[in-house]
Amino acid sequence: MQIGQTLVLESEDAQRAFGASLAAQLPPGTVLFLEGELGAGKTTLTQGLIAALGFDGLVTSPTYALMQLYPTAQGEVLHVDAYRVRAPQELYEMDLERLMADARLSILEWGQSFYDDFPDAWLLRLEHLEGGRRVTRLR
Repeated sequence: MQIGQTLVLESEDAQRAFGASLAAQLPPGTVLFLEGELGAGKTTLTQGLIAALGFDGLVTSPTYALMQLYPTAQGEVLHVDAYRVRAPQELYEMDLERLMADARLSILEWGQSFYDDFPDAWLLRLEHLEGGRRVTRLR
């Protein structure tokens, strides 16, 4: 997916399929930010990404745990939900940098506070549409 490109995904299955196709484009060590309002499909997209990398278990939003590591056939995937984080320092105190350095892929939902720390990261915005979602790559 190119910067500035927008896709319309008409179902949750389409979101997961897009996540799976995106997984093939992301080199090891990629940091991926997902932004969008509640229910926009950030976790659904993440499910497709993680499944495509070889994890066959349940992938849920780590809203209360803050972060979750998923072992995949291609390496660990770190999934972070920073919705309840008041300051970026809270996650850094939980060894975020080391976990991200070791991860095949790091996915951060609600990570706006961290954008400047990762200038090479991908940023996708998900938006509600009637009957689907719009995904735009911002960087």
